[in-house]
Amino acid sequence: MAGHSKWNNIKNKKEKTDAQRAKIFTKIGREIMVAVKEGGVDPTSNNKLRDLIAKSRANNVPMDNIDRLIKKAAGEGDKNHYETCVYEGYGPSGVAVMVECLTDNRNRTAGEIRHYFDKSGGNLGTNGCVSFMFSLKGIVVIDNEESAFDEDKIMEDALEAGGIDVIFEDGGVEIETEPAEVGQVAQDLREKGYNVVSAEAEQIPDTYAKIENDDLQKKMQMLLDLLEDNDDVQNVWHNWEE
Repeated sequence: MAGHSKWNNIKNKKEKTDAQRAKIFTKIGREIMVAVKEGGVDPTSNNKLRDLIAKSRANNVPMDNIDRLIKKAAGEGDKNHYETCVYEGYGPSGVAVMVECLTDNRNRTAGEIRHYFDKSGGNLGTNGCVSFMFSLKGIVVIDNEESAFDEDKIMEDALEAGGIDVIFEDGGVEIETEPAEVGQVAQDLREKGYNVVSAEAEQIPDTYAKIENDDLQKKMQMLLDLLEDNDDVQNVWHNWEE
C-alpha cells in the first residue's frame, strides 16, 4: 500500500501474521507467473522476474516456493489468463485512490472493488478521474538496517547508477528513477553490493489530503484493509496523509 514511505510498507509486511503473509505470497506468485510467461525463466535476461525474486525474498517467500512457481509457469501448469486492470476512485474526504489488479475475471474484480468503495463511504470513478493527481516514478528500495553503507556512499552510487533522487529512512533508502530504468538501476546497485528489496514503477501522489474526522479515518483504513485482503489487488496508491 502506497501513500507514504515505501520502506515502512515493506517493514510492516514483514510483521504480518501468517495468514496475511500467505496473501502476500499469493499476490507475488501471480506476478511471477505473468513475468515468466512474458519474459522467460532466466532472471538474468528477464528484469521483471529478477526484481520479483528480490521482492519475494524481502517478503520472506522461501526460495523453494519461488522455484516451483517459475517451473509451473514455464510448464504451462497454470491455465489461468491474468490481465492487469486499474481502477480509480475516491475514498472518504475525497482521498484519491488507484487500485492495480491482476485478475482472471475482470467482472468479478470490478464488482468487488466497487463494493469496497461503497462500503467505506467512497465511490469508484471512471478511468482518469484521479490518475492526473499522480506521477509514475521508478522506486528502488535498499535495506541498509545494518548500516553497511554510509549516506555519502549510497548517494554517490545511486546517482551513478541513474537515480534521480535519494531519500534516507530509518534503516532503508528509497531511490527515485525514471520508470523505464528502475530495473537497470536496481541491478547496478545489486552489483555494487546493495540489498535491493524492491524495484517497481509506482504511482506517486503530487499532493496529499488530510482526513480530520476520526470516523472517516477509520473508514479510509477499512477501505485500504479490504483492498489489501483481496487476492486480485496487487497495488494500491493513494494520497492520504496518514
